Amino acid sequence: MRRSGAAQTPRSSATLFAALGDRTRLALVARLCEKGPLSITMLTSGSDITRQAVTKHLRVLAEAGVVRGTREGRQSVWELRPRRLEEARRYLDHISKHWDDTLVRLRAFVER
Repeated sequence: MRRSGAAQTPRSSATLFAALGDRTRLALVARLCEKGPLSITMLTSGSDITRQAVTKHLRVLAEAGVVRGTREGRQSVWELRPRRLEEARRYLDHISKHWDDTLVRLRAFVER
């Protein structure tokens, strides 16, 4: 489904949006957007979520291609994969354009 600017297949999009659909994971993405690459210690700092829970959520995001973890010494540092977020934006733009076109056709039909 790559026509007219669609970013990815519905199956791939479902995985991505399911990962982003969780409040905790979305907060982690927002924090990484704001602060850049962070360790799990830094991601849990100031929150009531455990490091194990953050690790679990980061793995879900990594499976969806949203983040990537690397080892730096004894710590795992996590960073966003902007390309995947850009794909999500393009997919939403594609859906939005489809609805805009549909509403234009509906308006033309009603105004006849």
